Amino acid sequence: MTEESSPAHRGLRGGAASSRVMRGLFMSPVFLLALAASAAAEPGPRITTDTAEYCGSLASRLAAMPAARSEPSRSLVTEGVRLCHNGHVRTGIAKLRRAMRAAQAASLKD
Repeated sequence: MTEESSPAHRGLRGGAASSRVMRGLFMSPVFLLALAASAAAEPGPRITTDTAEYCGSLASRLAAMPAARSEPSRSLVTEGVRLCHNGHVRTGIAKLRRAMRAAQAASLKD
């Protein structure tokens, strides 16, 4: 590299660009370690496949939530369970998840 070509090759010289790359390389393992630690803190694995059993699991969790008895959660739960029983498991799970989010939002307001 000559002095004349120096401005064209700024990335080859040290400085901010190389330190960002190095910082990115070292941050990834730290992030992965933190992610693994938070996953290990969960009480147990939760099945999240699109099965009728998962529909039942979501419906049971919603039944234990007092906020799920009010609208819009109640109608979403009813529709989700109906869809699951009629073989539309993925759509039913989507409705049950929406009901879960609505119930959680309602319980945070109270």
